[in-house]
Amino acid sequence: MSLSHLYQQTILEHAKHPRNAGRLEHPTHHGAGKNPLCGDALELMLHMEGNRITDVAFVGEGCAISQASCSLMTSEIKGKTVEEAEQLMKLLTIHLTAEPLEGLPGRLEILGGVRDYPSRVKCAMLAWRVLESILSEGGEVSTEDGN
Repeated sequence: MSLSHLYQQTILEHAKHPRNAGRLEHPTHHGAGKNPLCGDALELMLHMEGNRITDVAFVGEGCAISQASCSLMTSEIKGKTVEEAEQLMKLLTIHLTAEPLEGLPGRLEILGGVRDYPSRVKCAMLAWRVLESILSEGGEVSTEDGN
């Protein structure tokens, strides 16, 4: 099976059956983001105990890439410390925008296929930008400014 086919299959699977979709009853942290150029929008809710993300959920709408990326992200950060989540964000940003990296968890590495579609990188990064905003205490993000 080619990497391109695996990328498409994984994106479609997570878009159709997103992990951690829904709302947390009592989140300790909340953030929202949108990409008005393509209509992607999401809310991300975290429950944190100390420095650890103990639960995470999201609601949103948008393209398959934005929804799949959020599903993959929430699966990967659950149980991680803030520092571990921030490290994943940094690695994924490099992986999607600069150069392919080894060492990302396999599920996240598959998002590297988005590099072949530069206009879709913002879609894949939206959930991660919202997470970054939450962890830095802002909570709101929009990608219309080019970030």
